[in-house]
Amino acid sequence: MNKLEAMQIFVRVAELSSFTQAADSLGLPKASISVAVKQTESWLGARLLHRTTRKVQMTQDGQAFYERCKDVLADMDELQSMFQRGEEALGGRLRVDMPSGVARYQVLPRLDEFLQRHPRLELELSSTDRKVDIVREGFDCVLRVGELGDSSLVARPLGRFRQLNCASPGYLARHGAPAGLEDLARHRLVHYVSTLGARPAGWEWRDGNGSHWLAMAGSVIVNNADAYQAACLAGLGLIQAPESGVRHLLDSGELVEVLPDYRAAPMPVTLLYAHRRNLPRRAQVFMDWLAEALAPHLV
Repeated sequence: MNKLEAMQIFVRVAELSSFTQAADSLGLPKASISVAVKQTESWLGARLLHRTTRKVQMTQDGQAFYERCKDVLADMDELQSMFQRGEEALGGRLRVDMPSGVARYQVLPRLDEFLQRHPRLELELSSTDRKVDIVREGFDCVLRVGELGDSSLVARPLGRFRQLNCASPGYLARHGAPAGLEDLARHRLVHYVSTLGARPAGWEWRDGNGSHWLAMAGSVIVNNADAYQAACLAGLGLIQAPESGVRHLLDSGELVEVLPDYRAAPMPVTLLYAHRRNLPRRAQVFMDWLAEALAPHLV
């Protein structure tokens, strides 16, 4: 096994804190992973990992080596295509994550045009409402919708998704259409939380003084965008959702917009990636394409 392959293996072990998970992700026997790390430690003359029966952690030397490995591997990606010409020259594996609604309604319908331009690219697309760990899980970039917390990641703002207030015709037939905020006391809201057990924020609306929240009753709390939309379609309550994910339902009459004067603030849409001296060209090209694909849906 050459040193470059050994470095790639060490990086996966370090990011996943597991020899077994690294072996699974790389499609290699666990024994090969262990041998590669031992050979690397012997070559460097330093201990890179603390191994216990339950966890693998980097030593101080291992952390320093990991950071340099990431730079070297990124440089190798660039060198591989440095003298190749044309879009078809771009190859390798690209791992990205984005919310399921964005993947379903904006990205997947147009993804074929990107892959036809770059037939040698292999795309691993994760679509989940869970906030993945970009470094530990080996993602090249992720798309986040909503406000960002503190992070050491590099952020590339793309714009904002306008939010609409929606209900199903069946729900409105039973409860009537709210005409103002005072009517919400007799309505129900489908509550969305990122973690079950968290306290729902309630109804959000924005005016010239900023955003405000109104506590509302609700029988259903979900932590998944697909379930959030499905609950509304089933007549379980009102929702506040990005227009890009419900426009087709509004156009078909499956949902109806309510209280257009009391919309929530638009949601920020941001691309995030780990700070590297040289981001792989395939990731740069994909992010540029993704920004272009989402542009018509952003405000």
